[in-house]
Amino acid sequence: MSDVNQNNLNPGNKNLWETRYSANEYAFGKAPNAFFKSVIDSYEPGKILIPAAGEGRDAVYAAEKGWEVFAFDLSEAGRLKAMQLSQEKNVRIKYDVVDVKEVNYPDEFFDMIASVFFHLPIDLRQKFYVSSARWLKNGGVLVIESFTPDQLKFQSGGPKEVSLLMDAKTIVKELADFKVIKIEEKETNLDEGIYHVGKASVVNFVGMKEK
Repeated sequence: MSDVNQNNLNPGNKNLWETRYSANEYAFGKAPNAFFKSVIDSYEPGKILIPAAGEGRDAVYAAEKGWEVFAFDLSEAGRLKAMQLSQEKNVRIKYDVVDVKEVNYPDEFFDMIASVFFHLPIDLRQKFYVSSARWLKNGGVLVIESFTPDQLKFQSGGPKEVSLLMDAKTIVKELADFKVIKIEEKETNLDEGIYHVGKASVVNFVGMKEK
């Protein structure tokens, strides 16, 4: 495993992600996140946004399933790896290198937004959710997988700052305008590259934007 400091796993730490994604191996593997895959496999393709897309595992999988994929991340190295993966799989994705504080998309543009292990400070997270609701079409779906505070007991990845973690109660409160399709906290075993390996505590959410 890389000597990158695990205590600095903050979405705003650009240097960490540039270092991590500059390695030859794919930090979290090339296969999509299991929860993301289970959700996207059950929907008809449309336009999808994948924030913090990293090296592109979820974005590329969505493109393989016929989705028009928009993605962003802080990391130039992540984008390069994502584009390499998209070429390997013979699909196209639109991938911007941009800070979440500066990203913007048209209103009612996406059919789905999928936030997988995208851990933000509380104020920034809430602003991102407000923006997500604006960017989603009516009937559009927001998908979230996050580590919970109980993840601090485990060594399978994620931030070490509790304020960056979420439980089901927090998600339901912050996304009160969404119709809950699925909300579940659980312990699971991760096998995603070299940085998400072992027992983990996660919360899974699927919500629908209503008028």
